[in-house]
Amino acid sequence: MKQDNYCSSCPTKEENLTPFVSRKESKLVWLGIGATLVAVFEFLSLAGIRLPDPIALPFFLAVTVIFGYQTLWHGFQALFRLKFRNINSLMLIAVTGAFYLKEYPEGAIVIILFALAERLEDIGIEKSQSAIDQLINKMPKMAQIKGKAQEVPIDQVQIGEIMLVKPFDLIPLDGVVKSGVSFVDEAAITGEPIAKDKRNGDLVFAGTLNKQGFLEIEVTKTSCDSTLAKIKELTFNAIKNKSETQKFIEKFSQYYTPAIILLALAWTIFPWLVLQRPFDHGFSQAIILLVIACPCALVISTPISIFSAIGNASSSGALIKGGKYLEIIGQIKAIALDKTRTLTYGEPVVTDILPFGQTTKEDLLGCAAGIEAFSEHPLAQSITDSAKEQQVNPHKVENFESIVGKGAKADCLVCDEKHHCIGKLEFILEEHKVPQEIVQKIEELQKQGKTVIVVSTHQEVEGIIALEDKVRPDSAELISKLHSLGITTIMLTGDHSNAAASIAKSLGINHVKADLLPEDKSKAISELVKQYGTVAMFGDGINDAPALALSSVGISISSLGSDTALEAASIVLLNDRLKLIPFLILLGRETLTTIKINTSAAILIKILFVGLALLGIANLALAIFADVGVTILVILYSLRLMKWKNVGSH
Repeated sequence: MKQDNYCSSCPTKEENLTPFVSRKESKLVWLGIGATLVAVFEFLSLAGIRLPDPIALPFFLAVTVIFGYQTLWHGFQALFRLKFRNINSLMLIAVTGAFYLKEYPEGAIVIILFALAERLEDIGIEKSQSAIDQLINKMPKMAQIKGKAQEVPIDQVQIGEIMLVKPFDLIPLDGVVKSGVSFVDEAAITGEPIAKDKRNGDLVFAGTLNKQGFLEIEVTKTSCDSTLAKIKELTFNAIKNKSETQKFIEKFSQYYTPAIILLALAWTIFPWLVLQRPFDHGFSQAIILLVIACPCALVISTPISIFSAIGNASSSGALIKGGKYLEIIGQIKAIALDKTRTLTYGEPVVTDILPFGQTTKEDLLGCAAGIEAFSEHPLAQSITDSAKEQQVNPHKVENFESIVGKGAKADCLVCDEKHHCIGKLEFILEEHKVPQEIVQKIEELQKQGKTVIVVSTHQEVEGIIALEDKVRPDSAELISKLHSLGITTIMLTGDHSNAAASIAKSLGINHVKADLLPEDKSKAISELVKQYGTVAMFGDGINDAPALALSSVGISISSLGSDTALEAASIVLLNDRLKLIPFLILLGRETLTTIKINTSAAILIKILFVGLALLGIANLALAIFADVGVTILVILYSLRLMKWKNVGSH
């Protein structure tokens, strides 16, 4: 299904993909069974126990065709078109040669191992479009336009028209507030954990939630150009354009395959025409050469290493969506990290309670909690939670009045001065005087990235309460380990620059880019890729999905990440243990080292036995050892990655 044709009535990509994934997994199981069965016959053959030819030929031929028909057909097509660089052509010749020499188990296992390797490379199927599709389907399809009795489809709404958005409704299109005051949850777009106050002149985005007041919004972008639509487009394009890592064996086979075929032809024709020897003698030696040269060990070395390591990662709590991502994470030079709900919990917590004058800390928190108990603002919940944690009883209040987007007023029945106002400094200044030293203290806290709430009576400012996003306890350890691995860290966040800088400094992050919208994050990732070459992105929100897809390898957390981020990510942490990221980097590096050792050893042994074959020393027993023996050694060496643990990574 093409992305341009997505609509609410179409089945989602995920629905279409599930049977396909099941078929892939089923075929992998049957390949494993087939490989085991043929391996048993291969070992029996080496021990001198063979099936009678009338039984062996149809049995192994059927196995070969069932499991390798695609490879054989592609090999035939390559030979027919004289494309000798195609590895399938060498596979076809090797299998045909093995059957000509009546080494039926050898021919079958050659093709099964090759097919198994190909299937292993296809396991990591991406489903990125499905979550975006579901997100779009949840979006409002209609908008209430001022002056029109009936709702209008959002694709018919024109720029400049006024939308009417009720409390607790999703905002259907990007626009500017023209009337009304509210606070809007923009976490889906900016990643900012605290709902933002919105009033006349403020921008709002499609897909964000109006959490309180009635808003009149002038439309500034059509549905096709909205911020949410850009997220969808950026994610689709990034996944579509993300280049595939070319397999080493494909590069090697461009030279290896035609060279072996030419050697085999020369070894057949030269003794026959020049040395006047029997044709069958040279042909048999050429077939032995082809069997020796069959690249099973080379073909299996990469996928068996990768998927042994992927199994290790899975048991450690990380889902890797394909072998290439494990290779890439072992090569990263820099990592971009979102702040909210990745390095932090995404929940504001009270950090400072500063009473002034005769007010005590307990009275300040108790009075604030008593007032905020009636409020629906996210910060209110944080203040009441703080009172519970510190076992401070909220004061009883009456005449509560919420001033949307500003704060609240109430009469406290416990404090000597009944009237109280609570909110940001600007709100307090509308009715009360605030001493300059208190203003300076507020500004000092704000420079630290904290949100400051002021509590005041008619007589004086009783105190201030500061809140900030709570940092995960293992975030500092994560950054430290990344630096020890020689990886540069960059924070990319939609949060305010002060808050971002404060947290980045406390964690030791190298660089910070704040106040970013999704398209800004995407641009930042593109710039980082140009600068560093291989870059990872660690994020959790819908706003991070385009950046996750554009990065060399995207990482998200299943317990906290949005569906879109989880689908766009290449690696998903199945738990909250951030130390898994350095472990995966080290596992990726170990996997790359294993692949290099496997391929180097396989090539050197192949060269040795090819040389022996050319000297006429090799026989079919040596050919089988050179192929199956080396393959088994490669598999055994690769399987160690399933239990590999780096000291200090867990």
